[in-house]
Amino acid sequence: MAHLEIEDLGLLPYKIAWEYQQSIVQQKLNNPSFPDKLILVQHPPVYTLGTGATTENLKFDLNSFSGEIHRIERGGEVTYHYPGQIVAYPILNLRSYQQDLHWYLRQLEEVIICLLAKYDVKAERIKGLTGVWVNNTKIAAIGIKVKRWVTMHGFALNVNGDLSGFNQIIPCGIKDKGVTKLSNFLPNISVEDVKPELVETFINVFECS
Repeated sequence: MAHLEIEDLGLLPYKIAWEYQQSIVQQKLNNPSFPDKLILVQHPPVYTLGTGATTENLKFDLNSFSGEIHRIERGGEVTYHYPGQIVAYPILNLRSYQQDLHWYLRQLEEVIICLLAKYDVKAERIKGLTGVWVNNTKIAAIGIKVKRWVTMHGFALNVNGDLSGFNQIIPCGIKDKGVTKLSNFLPNISVEDVKPELVETFINVFECS
């Protein structure tokens, strides 16, 4: 059974968390016995684009945009991070689990589906799309990078807070579906409420200690 270390970084600028992830991945690549980690974090408002993402899904002019935006090494299109959203970065060696990226993506979705079931919120997959949906609106986005079977990046679950930043993009490049958050179903829910439940669900789904 794989052993998982949990790190909660609180609210941290995207670039700092990104560089930290990269350093952990490098340590794991250099040292096979370096522990697997699940990093939880919230970011100040920031947009990220996957490696091959098109800027056509941005509704603002990059030349005059004053906010924060990064092109990063994950797959997928543009997404938005903000306070009130839990971003989870599992840094795992898939050799300890299954060497199968499709399996890994479905496992991440399963974590979110099982987590939301604890709150009596019915979440589901949509065939052909990555992520997790409630009533045809996206509640969690997923984007990963895997190098020599070591994972980085992960998923972002909208818990509460202000979703208006999503209005500036076509989230994940999907034009006909909106976004939602857990507090639309449970008005008083907080990120701090959800974190321990998320950790417990992740450990159960991935069968680690």
